[in-house]
Amino acid sequence: MIGAAGYVAPRHFKAIKETGNELVAAMDKSDSVGILDKYYPDAAFFTEFERFDRHVELLKRSSSKVDYISICSPNYLHDAHIRFGLRYGADVICEKPIVLNPWNIQGLVEVEKENANRIYTILQLRLHPDIIALKKRVVSEKKKYDIDLTYISSRGKWYYASWKGDVEKSGGIATNIGIHFFDMLHWIFGKVLDYKVHVSDHDRMAGFLECERANIRWFMSINADTLPKELRETGHTTLRSIKIEGEEVEFSTGFENLHTESYAGILNGMGFTLSDALPSIQIAYDIRHAKPIGLDGDYHPLAALPSSKHPFRNQ
Repeated sequence: MIGAAGYVAPRHFKAIKETGNELVAAMDKSDSVGILDKYYPDAAFFTEFERFDRHVELLKRSSSKVDYISICSPNYLHDAHIRFGLRYGADVICEKPIVLNPWNIQGLVEVEKENANRIYTILQLRLHPDIIALKKRVVSEKKKYDIDLTYISSRGKWYYASWKGDVEKSGGIATNIGIHFFDMLHWIFGKVLDYKVHVSDHDRMAGFLECERANIRWFMSINADTLPKELRETGHTTLRSIKIEGEEVEFSTGFENLHTESYAGILNGMGFTLSDALPSIQIAYDIRHAKPIGLDGDYHPLAALPSSKHPFRNQ
């Protein structure tokens, strides 16, 4: 694994363990990886990529070749680390977003063609039972829906000091926290026909997507102050909500085993591929580069919330 100290790495450790596999080596420039004691205390660990590279090469030469390389590193490094895995001769499992730009996908398609190995990504919302049920409903009813999507996942000041607060490295709000929702929307409601961005700030974005089977007002934020008052007062830090023509679709639970299911699918030849990932990468890229039009037209109600000061700017 590359990126063993990251936020999402424990989900991958759990998935590797629960699918009956072994983590033989891990790498991260941070050594805050005590979580390995819970899952794989005997795994070799490196804080320098060059030593990690040498170790997995020695495994290959000693007939203990690594079969999969899992990538949980910062978003902007995914492309390079995927290419490393293919050059080594392993299949690659990469966290989302698999890359930041749509042309990176095209480049990886060419690299994959030149190798005998495959690239897979994690699109776990496609495996959520409530999301699967919603897709079946949409397919069966054959109509165009009015949707409000709200996703608020509170982050502290640390976020802005990390690579996640750098749009060039993370892709910003739309990519870093929104990519799996844009994938879900495309998967359920079909191709994006039009889009608008109403608000684009350091801690929130809001816009409108017209898909083949839905008109979608969306709002995404990392600012706890954008949570409804009743949630803040009860200590909640996250809100996931889809309203279909005013009807709430609940999917706040059921995420615990989705990475394990993703790994099981990959191991059984049913993993999500580059072509699966491309539409959401394109959507997030287009939104990231769109000029906000302000509160004009059909916008999400939370888009009208007052903006907040960047915690590190003008200090």
